[in-house]
Amino acid sequence: MTKRIIFTIFTLIFMNFNVCASEMVYQFSNPSFSGNGWSSHVLTIENEEYTRQQAIISAQQQAAAAAAAAANNTNLAKFLNNLESRIYATLSQQIASQLFTQNGATSGQFTVAGSTIQWNSDGSNVDITITDANGITTNMTVPLGSLAI
Repeated sequence: MTKRIIFTIFTLIFMNFNVCASEMVYQFSNPSFSGNGWSSHVLTIENEEYTRQQAIISAQQQAAAAAAAAANNTNLAKFLNNLESRIYATLSQQIASQLFTQNGATSGQFTVAGSTIQWNSDGSNVDITITDANGITTNMTVPLGSLAI
């Protein structure tokens, strides 16, 4: 009997509380299903995709630049660059000597790396015409005055 009394007391205690309930309504939290906030959701996804694509492109460009820098930094590349610079400097010195000396040629033409250089001297001026590989022409007139050796 004691068990029955204890059970009745507990039952009465719990029955005295008001029980409130409401209808359970399920709503999707993802805007792809509910439609609420759809535009900001799509913009966020688009922004993330764009940012990732730009990061990939930037990484590829950096890798290509690093590879090009590494290729130009070899001992052979440095040697070839130095040799080319010295050859062009010597060629430039010889051409200038030919143009501006008293006994030099009065006209001539030569081609360097696809560009054609023509000159003509009338004794007081040297007319220089440079035509590059694309056909673009540059004209210069240099007065001999004090330049002649």
